[in-house]
Amino acid sequence: MALEPWDELRTALHVARAGTVSGAAASLGVHHATVIRHIDALEDRISVRLFQRHAKGYTPTEAGRALFETAAETEKRFEQLATRLKNMQEGVRGQVIITTIPELSILLLPVLADLVAQHPELKPCLRTEARILRLEYGEAHLALRAGPQPQEPDNVVQSLGVLAVALYASPAYLQAHDVQEGNEENLKRQRFVGTSDPESRAPHDLWLRSFDADFALCSNDCGLRLAAIKAGVGIGFLPVAQGVAEGLQVVTPPRREWQSTLWLVTHVDLHRSPKVQTCAKLLRAHFARMNTDQGTIPPG
Repeated sequence: MALEPWDELRTALHVARAGTVSGAAASLGVHHATVIRHIDALEDRISVRLFQRHAKGYTPTEAGRALFETAAETEKRFEQLATRLKNMQEGVRGQVIITTIPELSILLLPVLADLVAQHPELKPCLRTEARILRLEYGEAHLALRAGPQPQEPDNVVQSLGVLAVALYASPAYLQAHDVQEGNEENLKRQRFVGTSDPESRAPHDLWLRSFDADFALCSNDCGLRLAAIKAGVGIGFLPVAQGVAEGLQVVTPPRREWQSTLWLVTHVDLHRSPKVQTCAKLLRAHFARMNTDQGTIPPG
């Protein structure tokens, strides 16, 4: 048998507690006629008499007592759930999911370290996937994206500046090859490490394809590409912040034609929740510092 809607059952529970229709109406903030209508509808729906009516009020029947015992437990669980949901919405605690493409994930590590240090009850999760996660479906709380400005409806989009990339090589590669910085003809004689995705729209990947680069290794794994560059397999593109952190040497400095615009995306329904705001603030500060460290990029 169906016990819907919950409002009717909750009304009957308040009548059982108060013992009168007027008492239940006062506690619920509704008219006494509404209380009577809810009780009658509930009893008709389940075909069970829940109360004995008498001059002093309403007394639960045996069936009513059994039903209200379960209803009271259900009400308590709803209250606990409501408190939990409120804490998730209002507090800087619980899981927060940040999504980005694999190539940008390394740039987020300092932000994640700051998050867990400043907010121990926050549990960040970084999802690095090639596909775009749908914020409106709750697949992530915040997204870091590169390229054209995202246009999905109901999203809040903030600019994080640009991602500067440069060509890097390891000391081992430079020792084994004649590399002349700034010499385009010399650059054409070098071997490259790049993506295996022919559909990549990243500006530096488009440049590599138009440059007709000689690839020593192609892979869709950005971690493997980094390892190959460090091992001296070839030269490759890396974000400036990553190239510096890895101790690699610049073969060709950043160019405007290689850079991508970065965007922070949140959904309008969650944008102002404290934990999303906390994460967004740290992300904006981190990328502001990164843009300052990159300095001015000369024309490509």
